[in-house]
Amino acid sequence: MEKKKFYMTTAIAYASGKPHIGNTYEIVLADSIARYKRFQGYDVFFQTGTDEHGQKIELKAEDARITPKEFVDNAASEIKRIWDLMDTSYDKFIRTTDEDHEKQVQKIFKYMYDKGDIYKGSYEGMYCTPCESFWTPSQLVDGKCPDCGREVQPAKEEAYFFKMSKYADRLIDYINTHPEFIQPVSRKNEMMNNFLLPGLQDLCVSRTSFNWGIPVTFDPKHVTYVWLDALTNYITGIGYDCDGNSSEQFKKLWPADLHLIGKDIIRFHTIYWPIFLMSLDLPLPKQVFGHPWLLQGDGKMSKSKGNVLYADDLVDFFGVDAVRYFVLHEMPFENDGVISWELMVERLNSELANTLGNLVNRTISMSNKYFDGVVTNTGVTADVDEDLKATVLGTLKKVNEKMDQLRVADALTEIFALFKRCNKYIDETMPWALAKDKAQQDRLATVLYNLVESISYGAALLEPFMPSTSRKILEQLNAKPRTIEEMEQFGLYESGTKVTDQPQILFARMDIKEVLEKVEAMKAEKEAANAPKDPVIDIEPKENVSYDDFAKLQFQVGEILSCEAVPKADKLLCSQVKIGSQVRQIVSGIRSGYTPEEMVGKKVMVLVNLQPRKIRGLVSEGMLLCAENEKGELSLVVPEKEMPAGAEIC
Repeated sequence: MEKKKFYMTTAIAYASGKPHIGNTYEIVLADSIARYKRFQGYDVFFQTGTDEHGQKIELKAEDARITPKEFVDNAASEIKRIWDLMDTSYDKFIRTTDEDHEKQVQKIFKYMYDKGDIYKGSYEGMYCTPCESFWTPSQLVDGKCPDCGREVQPAKEEAYFFKMSKYADRLIDYINTHPEFIQPVSRKNEMMNNFLLPGLQDLCVSRTSFNWGIPVTFDPKHVTYVWLDALTNYITGIGYDCDGNSSEQFKKLWPADLHLIGKDIIRFHTIYWPIFLMSLDLPLPKQVFGHPWLLQGDGKMSKSKGNVLYADDLVDFFGVDAVRYFVLHEMPFENDGVISWELMVERLNSELANTLGNLVNRTISMSNKYFDGVVTNTGVTADVDEDLKATVLGTLKKVNEKMDQLRVADALTEIFALFKRCNKYIDETMPWALAKDKAQQDRLATVLYNLVESISYGAALLEPFMPSTSRKILEQLNAKPRTIEEMEQFGLYESGTKVTDQPQILFARMDIKEVLEKVEAMKAEKEAANAPKDPVIDIEPKENVSYDDFAKLQFQVGEILSCEAVPKADKLLCSQVKIGSQVRQIVSGIRSGYTPEEMVGKKVMVLVNLQPRKIRGLVSEGMLLCAENEKGELSLVVPEKEMPAGAEIC
């Protein structure tokens, strides 16, 4: 029987920098869903990737003094490294700079233009560079971008526009007749009430004020608006061709079963994207789920706030699966979750080290202590066994229900409820007491068998969420992975199997004080490494001079005896400078950097054989040498060591 397909995507990460743990949460969430769907028997195709065009990236590349392509190559490599570090099982990593994607975007733009859905006009409004979004003054919140809260700038330029209103009624009808399309429901209400029902404005879909984008083929001074470019990755990545020659993969996978995205970009995915698809005469995705944010403390993570946590730093402290557990378990279905070092340590100690790790360790240790590691089902049962078995077998149904609703945190809670029931079973049966009575040896063997079987069952369910931990548990128990069909019965662990001799500690308890001390040390080390180095300035080079010409210049150390401001001259100071046995008067334009009082007593570098000239009626008999930075700030060139007035500079 052919497997039912399940095509899911994440939002593609914007390649403007390293993703923080709030960004990384999405790929881990998506991975847990994809892995569970595979466990349920679906033929899963899981796509992620990077969004690599736009003005923001062009500006960042300019600041970094590299090309935009070099910049996004570096950023995409770092994003992919983090995704791989978190043990995510994506099937394709698309980049919007991929040649086949860019070619299709150009075809799509031309198709929409020829269809009459795109027209040429001009735009005047407020533009948010980080969000790549235009806004009317009435849409701003306190004069700032309503999405990110940053400053906006006035922008006016020629542009192409998409006729959003042409498809608005059709989209409203679709949303009303497909209640599962936008989840959670609160996101649907927001889109309907705030955007669709008040009336859609036509959307700007090209820019001319920057170059880093996909050129419009028939008007190459325009580049495609970044959201039209980015959103279409969901079809170009699986072989869509606007000319009608789409791949078999596209025909099999589209429409997508799930777009998993952050709540901040729900508007683009539930209004713009469906309308673009309607223009292309393609079916709409089955569901768009706008997940909440993972917050640090009580605010959204941002570099400007200095409250950013990165996945690799957390992994260094806690390990990959502990971080996966935390971000999946602590994120509610609709509301924002909170992450902190303190909370992670608390969860590690209570849930992972105690509830799970200690359970596995105790069970293996008792099996080794009482039966040399051999786990045998002797069939000597008690009433308490039935309750344990009912809890174990009932967990699959509960987890299936939660995962079908995308309530991943709740699904993980159900699995840990199974492990907690196992711990309670140990307290109820007291294996250590049974071990003291030879007549209870067969009962003791069954108790340990039930524990090993229950843990094996739970470990199989745990795989989508904590794949490495699941694998380690099964390896230590010498248990086989289970299919979902095998989860319908209790007792599949083969009687007579031997567990490992030395149980591995899955999660070691941590001391919060020690963790916080290490965190502060890590922050200090990073701050030192990222501290701005002395800037460099490149100036326009002058013509080369011969050594003979240079040798004609005479530089000596001078000592400033007195200094006065030149009347009616904002920039000039007049100094009396001792050079050897002589005193010379030198007029300098350095008043913006020094007061007359600061000048007195300084040893400075002087060009002494400069032809005297009058400046504001005062004779100047030389030149004081200064350096100037990019801000126009001045600094006199002074000898590093104490030197007498008149010392030659050579």
